[in-house]
Amino acid sequence: MNLASIDIAILCIYASGLVVLAQWVSRERQGHAKDTQDYFLAGKALPWWAMPLLLPPISQPNRLSACRVPVMPSGSPSRPNEWMAAITLIIVGKFFVPIYLKHGIYTMPQFLRQRYDDKVCTLLAFFWLGVYIFVNLTSILWLGALAINSMTGLGLIPGLIFLGVFSVAYSLYGGLKAVALTDIVQVVLLVSGGLIIAWYTLDLISDGAGAVAGFQILTERMPEKFDMILSPDSKNYRNLPGISVLVGGMWIMNLSYWGFNQYIIQRALGAKNVREAQRGIVFAAFLKLLMPVLVVLPGMAAVILAPSLEKPDQAYPAMMNLLPPGLKGLVFAALIAAIVASLASKINSISTIFTMDIYKKAKPAAPQHHLVKVGRITGLLAILIAIIVTKPLLGKFDQAFQYIQEFTGFFTPAVVAIFVTGIFWKRATPNSAIASAIMSVGLSTVFWRCWPALPFMDRVGIVFLCCVAAMVAVTLLERKGRQPGAIELKDIDFSTSGGFNAGGLAVTLILVALYATWW
Repeated sequence: MNLASIDIAILCIYASGLVVLAQWVSRERQGHAKDTQDYFLAGKALPWWAMPLLLPPISQPNRLSACRVPVMPSGSPSRPNEWMAAITLIIVGKFFVPIYLKHGIYTMPQFLRQRYDDKVCTLLAFFWLGVYIFVNLTSILWLGALAINSMTGLGLIPGLIFLGVFSVAYSLYGGLKAVALTDIVQVVLLVSGGLIIAWYTLDLISDGAGAVAGFQILTERMPEKFDMILSPDSKNYRNLPGISVLVGGMWIMNLSYWGFNQYIIQRALGAKNVREAQRGIVFAAFLKLLMPVLVVLPGMAAVILAPSLEKPDQAYPAMMNLLPPGLKGLVFAALIAAIVASLASKINSISTIFTMDIYKKAKPAAPQHHLVKVGRITGLLAILIAIIVTKPLLGKFDQAFQYIQEFTGFFTPAVVAIFVTGIFWKRATPNSAIASAIMSVGLSTVFWRCWPALPFMDRVGIVFLCCVAAMVAVTLLERKGRQPGAIELKDIDFSTSGGFNAGGLAVTLILVALYATWW
């Protein structure tokens, strides 16, 4: 056991307090029973501050998996991906969120049903359910169990069970409202914990001379890990393929994750209005800029402070173990907060998609209270399945991030092609969307098998272009005109507030300065 009594006390106070707070914010006024809008979209009354925690990946397994990148022998920080996501969020808030809220949807598959047809909706619904349960939930559970094992010595299976039970205990009854309204506590813990561990590890590197001095030592001893744009002769080129990190497949990955992902968009769908959603997204973009400080810097510190780690995914827990009692408990509570918040949000997204896109379609007359019950049962079954399959699926992978990337990248180009083409081209047909999905999986598999040297980001970009071409070709061959579900962009209000514009400009200028510094 690496935790002192004070650390255990902090963790227990956090866990019990979170469960109590979740139940309190989830209470309903007397005589009112939760309906689907209450449970899945928090009554469409979320304030802006209840959205950002889900958006930046400080609340996802990326906190651990991004930390492990610099520890790899050929690893370099994932800052280009993290920082480019900030500008992606601004684009999503400006151009996509107004469309989603205008259509009054619960889920992203529902949007595809309105734009295309039931076939496309069902295809994407099952895709996301599979990814969320067998990729996202399992990876979060696995990384979390590894961290708990490193900190407490608790076995992996008990750790998996603890995380699953904890996440269900505070989120299953209240749904999105319970998850979102408790996140003001979570975000404070996450940011403060990340800053503490970054400061402390940098201070250790400088032998007490301060975090700034430790950062300077990192830049002197590992200058290659600060490069943003790499040349083809770099050993890290396959991870960050040159200019592609700015204009290539990284945009496809970011748009898919931040713009067309139920897990990310669901809180925006539950916002009071478009302006409130956009405020939350701008705040999330600023938090996104902190990601390398909170996560990647501790990973770089681990190269010096813990050079003999068996697995890169152990980097963040190893750095936590260096903290003194009290601080260790606070940072460990922040890590648990990140894990359970991500689990709870994923469970809610799984419940929403299954209930609203699959179950309700089969039983359209089902009453509201029954659909809420189905959502809760779905969430419980999802976490049980994930706990059972986590070790068999991820136990053989050295890095959970590798597992996530390999099994989502095959379909990501199609997701972006289907949404972007469907939104901006009124003639795109349902069959063209199906063709894009087939093209994405098939061509990605061919490249993966036959051209392994092709950088992942470049592969995604090439496959995306082929998917769009397939959609255009199939649509033209069908010789159909404007589709019944075509998006009327002229009916959408794309105007933004002065605050949103100022925030977007600030994010852009900060990114320009960062890239100019570490080009």
